[in-house]
Amino acid sequence: MIMGPRIRKLRKAKKLSQGDLQRRAGLKRSYVSRVENRHTTPNVATLEKFAAALEVPMYRLFRDGKKPPKDAELPDVKMSKPMWGTKGEEAEELRQLAKALSRMDAKQRGLLASMAQRLAKRVRKPR
Repeated sequence: MIMGPRIRKLRKAKKLSQGDLQRRAGLKRSYVSRVENRHTTPNVATLEKFAAALEVPMYRLFRDGKKPPKDAELPDVKMSKPMWGTKGEEAEELRQLAKALSRMDAKQRGLLASMAQRLAKRVRKPR
């Protein structure tokens, strides 16, 4: 997603400098520059800071237009049993897994995914 140029466009429309945005959002000016020049992608919490600093709803960071997007019409799906990870111990395990994955960098996540794929292949092969 090309978010950096959109943030720059909104900042300039409000006649703010990167320093102004830095002070309003509580971020470093160098970080604001890196985001605007597409060298880094901010996380959701940082996007909320940008939106608050620019005094725009968060959707404006993702799309042009004055009105929010219409809600998507999703099919009505009825499940015979709850999905794994929605209740009890499974939900706690899933939360812990998500927390652990968030602390890993891309290389570590790639290694973990590779190991999981190899283990899955071993399980499938009958001996």
